[in-house]
Amino acid sequence: MKPTVFIHTNHKQMVGARVSAYSMVRNSWNRDKFAVEIIALSDFPALHRRQGQIYPREGRRTTWDNEDLQSFTPLRFLPPQLMNYQGRAIVTDPDVFAVGDIHDLLTRDMGGKAILARKIAPKDGRPPCYASSVMLLDCAKLRHWRWEQQIDEMFAGARDYRPWMSLLLEPDDAIGPLEEAWNSFDALGPETKLLHNTGRASQPWKTGLPIDFMPKIVAGRQPRKWGIIPRPWISRIRAALSGSASTRIYRPHPDPNQERFFFSLLRECLEQGIVTEEILCAEIGKRHLRPDAFTVMDRLATG
Repeated sequence: MKPTVFIHTNHKQMVGARVSAYSMVRNSWNRDKFAVEIIALSDFPALHRRQGQIYPREGRRTTWDNEDLQSFTPLRFLPPQLMNYQGRAIVTDPDVFAVGDIHDLLTRDMGGKAILARKIAPKDGRPPCYASSVMLLDCAKLRHWRWEQQIDEMFAGARDYRPWMSLLLEPDDAIGPLEEAWNSFDALGPETKLLHNTGRASQPWKTGLPIDFMPKIVAGRQPRKWGIIPRPWISRIRAALSGSASTRIYRPHPDPNQERFFFSLLRECLEQGIVTEEILCAEIGKRHLRPDAFTVMDRLATG
């Protein structure tokens, strides 16, 4: 089985996922030596059918919503199973785009580790953890990642979402550090290998659209006990009253070069038939892609 790059997504981020997949192939000198696969939430009933069910997130009872902008994140732990626990895989978010050659990461010396991921120090004062948004995986060393079982554990309350996503449930000696260049948070420079548009409110392809995600839990607040259910409609009402959700819009990315980078890739996807005008028009109609996307691409084409 070829080493594979898995890009996990949901329907809201499918445009980004398609561009991401294209960038992985486009910017590699070894494109025939690996595969790229998009895995979507809707294709995996073990998670998708959980709509409205309760799971723990940092000790809080939280309602699962397939319409959340990042409802795809548990799919990060599925690739070893898809690879039959053989060979290597990379898993990335749909807002991660190759600037360098992804094959260089797929073939690097892992030093006997099962996982390579970027180590981060959260700004809210929590202990250091890992960004699972980009991971290099030695699938043979991850046979304990039984994905359907892990999903069942999460919805049974036995597996908290946050430490799972932060790789805090893995042995320390199983994880090696990944350089920032391979998961570059909104920084596009000479050393960048994988650009990650982490700022959800400034993703370049959504500028001007209404915000369609709920704010993160604010650090420092007293967690609700595993017994009080914050209903989604209560959160939405609070967000609307505070002007923090649908009354706000996606703002332009602070780095214009990153907007140009994304739309140059999208224009190439359109020219090569990887996406069609019909697909992009449908995504604009669903408010998954900014309405002036064609204008931005035309402006790039004319210099």
